[in-house]
Amino acid sequence: MKIVVCIKQVPDTKGGVKFNPDGTLDRGAMLAIMNPDDKAGLEAALKLKDEFGAEVTVLTMGLPKAADALREALAMGADKAILVTDRVLGGADTWATSTTIAGALRNLDYDLIITGRQAIDGDTAQVGPQIAEHLGLPVISYAQDIKVEGDKVIVQRQYDDRYHVVEVQMPCLITALSELNKPRYMTPGGIFDACKAEITTWGRADLKDVDDSNLGLKGSPTKIAKASDKVRKGAGEKIVPDSPEDGAAYIVAKFKEKHII
Repeated sequence: MKIVVCIKQVPDTKGGVKFNPDGTLDRGAMLAIMNPDDKAGLEAALKLKDEFGAEVTVLTMGLPKAADALREALAMGADKAILVTDRVLGGADTWATSTTIAGALRNLDYDLIITGRQAIDGDTAQVGPQIAEHLGLPVISYAQDIKVEGDKVIVQRQYDDRYHVVEVQMPCLITALSELNKPRYMTPGGIFDACKAEITTWGRADLKDVDDSNLGLKGSPTKIAKASDKVRKGAGEKIVPDSPEDGAAYIVAKFKEKHII
């Protein structure tokens, strides 16, 4: 079995957020981490490797420093790493990003592609399903449990108040929730090997079946009107119950309305 995990290096908001004049993130000026949902997807792939002997390849698009996230993935147990980086790819929205990643994936053999549900810097949850659309693959999003039986994948797909069990034949794409598992730590030996490992680097010329008009900032239909690192939240709903019992009853009713209970 061959598994490709798409990961993203995202800003560590503990170190502050910086923007370029055009509203895009100044990623080179910020501290960075591996996106949490992607790390859960990587752990799911590594568990399948432990169970079935799968080959796990990690792929990311980003600045050259995104290689740090790839080396972290290698230190956790991934077998190969690919960095897609080129100046013409900068400033991409979800459409241009998914087009780029799909162009890179067309160079690879795979049975299963795993991405995170969404990245904490954009929170769109669009890139994974868009990649599947570009490649003509079935997709299951919001995976909270993944099992493989033969050439099929069985996934628990999370909803607010329930889950669906969905079965799909490989090749396919799955987007993973951070709640899917608890990612393993890097091992000392893995860190040592990852520091020496060769990371394959691809640029625009290595992408298959993509058009320049769909790449980078110029190929991004999403235009940013304004960007800010702080968003004012509303005051929310406030009530003054006549008694503690009335307050408790109101809260329980709201939980039922939202299907929490």
